[in-house]
Amino acid sequence: MNLPLHGIRVVEFSHMVMGPTCGMILADLGAEVIKIEPPGGDRTRNLGASGAGFFSALSRNKRSYVADVEADRDALLALIDSADVVLENFRPGALAEKGLGFDVLRARNPRLVCLSLKGFLPGPYENRTALDEVVQMMAGLAYMTGPPGRPLRAGAPVNDMMGGMFGVIAVLAALRERDATGQGQVVQAGLFETCAFLVSTSMTQWAVSGREPTPMPAGRRAWGVYDVFTASEGTQIFVAVVTERQWEIFTRALDAPELAIPEFATNNLRSAARETLIPMVQEILGRRPVAQIEALCEQGGLPYARINRPWDLLDDPHLHMLDVTLPDGRAAKVPALPIMLGDRRLGVRHDLPAIGEYNPDKSP
Repeated sequence: MNLPLHGIRVVEFSHMVMGPTCGMILADLGAEVIKIEPPGGDRTRNLGASGAGFFSALSRNKRSYVADVEADRDALLALIDSADVVLENFRPGALAEKGLGFDVLRARNPRLVCLSLKGFLPGPYENRTALDEVVQMMAGLAYMTGPPGRPLRAGAPVNDMMGGMFGVIAVLAALRERDATGQGQVVQAGLFETCAFLVSTSMTQWAVSGREPTPMPAGRRAWGVYDVFTASEGTQIFVAVVTERQWEIFTRALDAPELAIPEFATNNLRSAARETLIPMVQEILGRRPVAQIEALCEQGGLPYARINRPWDLLDDPHLHMLDVTLPDGRAAKVPALPIMLGDRRLGVRHDLPAIGEYNPDKSP
């Protein structure tokens, strides 16, 4: 009852990642989110390989409503008439072809906010098919992530998930305007435009410097020590030294007079001498166990991180994890939204929905 979007009803027509991410965030914030699934359920319920976690990661706090979009059109229209928001992330025109275009929906319900999550916002590309990987290639993120000549997509659906976040921002802005005008509107978020936003610092780096930024694996770092090192037992750890004060702390903690030389006196000198400096630091750190490296970084206030795998985070003592029940009945943990409202973290009000649990013959 005390969540910010309590009383807001959202009807979600979505699949895969971008739409479900948007719906889940709105649901975590307190909205009643009704996910429309085709007969048999959303196909992400049964995806394998890298898609096996999509449904379970992005479906908490939602209700499932099974409907054939054509055969059950009248029931869906009645449901949408009672909604504040409808969102979709299907191909352009897909809902309109079924008689559920935004013009039809808003004619019946002028207060409705309609969100379209697309591969591309209006323009020359708007009818092209997009995927997270497609826009990473188009926008240069894959170029910046991989070694030179080997473009590499990021290891998570970063644009799908961030595109869903921008969809939430658009919805919240439209709801705020509705408070003032009494009218809803159509808002959009684009996958390609999201990725362009992610690489905007590389675009402006090129504009400022006049030189093409090199891919991250081969690029010249702005800081001398800003790298992954291997501890004595073989554990990898990232360590960064980004200020002159941190360099003083770092060299003193390592008791390494060989680093206290004029050639490494300033950050710009250290950055220019990375080919010499990094092997020296590796040789020094490589004699120490990772726990000792972590301790000296912690005590000195230096940035550091072990190189973890995503599933290592399941036992991380810092993260706020939420409990959900997988479709096969097993328990699982997922990260909470990375925000706080005052002293509150947002949690699970409804477990992952059973197929069609909100249909009239099954609704509690």
